[in-house]
Amino acid sequence: MSAMAKKASNFKKSKTGLYISLGSTAFGAITVAKQAKLARNDHDVLRLVDAAVSAAAIVTGLAILYRELKRLGDDDVLLG
Repeated sequence: MSAMAKKASNFKKSKTGLYISLGSTAFGAITVAKQAKLARNDHDVLRLVDAAVSAAAIVTGLAILYRELKRLGDDDVLLG
């Protein structure tokens, strides 16, 4: 593994990396909400189902990221 790849891997597991992931996932939720609103206005059931599945994936992703953030906090002696 190159030094750059190792550095990127460590960043993903850092608190800053997790916060950025949480933010980008939350931004995706805004896109899914717009998609669902458009699908409801057009009475497009297939797009509405796609928005619902995407929303479920976003919720799952946020839960996983939150768990990782808590796990990082548990390792920190100062956080208790």
